[in-house]
Amino acid sequence: MLHIAPERMFGKLLKRSLGTGYLTADLHNPSAMVRMDITDIDYPDETFDVIYCSHVLEHVLDDKRAMDELHRVLKSDGWAVFLVPITADRTIEDASITDPSDRLRIFGHKSHVRRYGRDFVERLKQAGFRVKATAASDFLTAKEIRRIGVGDAPRTIYECTKR
Repeated sequence: MLHIAPERMFGKLLKRSLGTGYLTADLHNPSAMVRMDITDIDYPDETFDVIYCSHVLEHVLDDKRAMDELHRVLKSDGWAVFLVPITADRTIEDASITDPSDRLRIFGHKSHVRRYGRDFVERLKQAGFRVKATAASDFLTAKEIRRIGVGDAPRTIYECTKR
């Protein structure tokens, strides 16, 4: 399992459950097991059975390249889970916006480089993924959603496999 930008809470549990089959990766966090730029993943094709990438792609300048790379390193019978904030009807991005205060105003966070829209599914499909979108509220109570940090707003979990 490849866990991108691992959350400490999940990381401890997954490491205990998966042992040596668990790898954490991050571009900036020194506590991750490996330093990784997800637009240029230094692992062979079809390396990982599972990829978990939560609230990362909205920070990546070339998210399409990142999705292509994640698709490449996912095994043909593997699966991936992506979570991103959907805050627009259609994805809004502008690489010329670099000032953190402008990013906060336009994209909702000082390090976001886009606001994803409902077309996020199409972006995943363009990378070669088959996508199943599930609302967190379909299987979690409101209290569970808040407790695990999914948030109060409607959230979608994107489960992906290779076509």
